[in-house]
Amino acid sequence: GPVVALLTFAQAVFAGSFLAGYFDALDDHKNNSTITVAATAVMIVAALLLWRPGHGPIWPAWVSVLYFVVLALQTFLGYRRALAIHIPLGTAIIAAIVLLFVRAWRPFPGRPPRNTAARHERELVGERR
Repeated sequence: GPVVALLTFAQAVFAGSFLAGYFDALDDHKNNSTITVAATAVMIVAALLLWRPGHGPIWPAWVSVLYFVVLALQTFLGYRRALAIHIPLGTAIIAAIVLLFVRAWRPFPGRPPRNTAARHERELVGERR
């Protein structure tokens, strides 16, 4: 989550530095791309562990896989120098990671928490009747 968000923001900083004339930043952009994709793969594993053994929601796993696919496409486009797609997609990725980061750390309003302890307590109260 947060690590992938920071790495993604770093991509924009490296790209901006390159466009501003710091040509060594292109190597940083390339290397950080590899690290970001790898960190996203780790994020997929964490999301799957949250879902299955952790009994959490499945949406983080699906979003992580989608994010991984989009980053892989973005990396491919960057290496192909397809900048007409690479730059707008990079902008969309930054917007998406901000939305995901906010969503991951903020519960939906008005929705009861998925708390297994609270559910267990309700079950116990029901058994006492």
